[in-house]
Amino acid sequence: MASCVQLGKFKRSKSWFIDFAYNPKKDQAGDVRNILLIVATLIAAVTFQSGVNPPGGVWQDTIETKGRLKGHVAGTAIYASREADFYVFLICNTVALSTSVLVIMSLTYNFPFHLEVLIATAAMLATYASAIFAVTPADYSYRFRFILIAAALPFVLRVLIYMVKSKAKEEQENLCCKCRRENSDDNSCRRCGSEISKIAEDVKV
Repeated sequence: MASCVQLGKFKRSKSWFIDFAYNPKKDQAGDVRNILLIVATLIAAVTFQSGVNPPGGVWQDTIETKGRLKGHVAGTAIYASREADFYVFLICNTVALSTSVLVIMSLTYNFPFHLEVLIATAAMLATYASAIFAVTPADYSYRFRFILIAAALPFVLRVLIYMVKSKAKEEQENLCCKCRRENSDDNSCRRCGSEISKIAEDVKV
């Protein structure tokens, strides 16, 4: 019984995650943008470096294939000898780099020198593509289409999200108070066809 009383004295510790979570009432937009830029830039730097210098380095000599022994070419990634693992590495690394570039481009939109930033990021992606083409063995060439799809995936997802949000916003326009549950300046409801002013008066009554 005494142990139960002693345990009751201890209060439950407050989660540190709540303290560091984003709070729109306290956090300013400029500070949030700067933090996101720092994180996105760090991810872009790490993933770019991993693509140019793959784990394990590259082969320094060329050995031809003899019988069951598989050869390699100088300058290609050593990690590529493990085909499945290297393929997963390329796709995940490309998705991370492409996503971070999308965040950087979005956060710097309409900023001064935005065109220069866009050109620099496009050139960086081209450099990354040429680097992974150089260190990847020739027998991977037929799989590069999946890596290109992985690079375009974040941009395609963002466009789809924007289209869905735009469609949802259009559906909420020209609706009466009864259907949209908010005031509107239009005269007719697109969903039920009733006059907005009349229904608004009914709601007030």
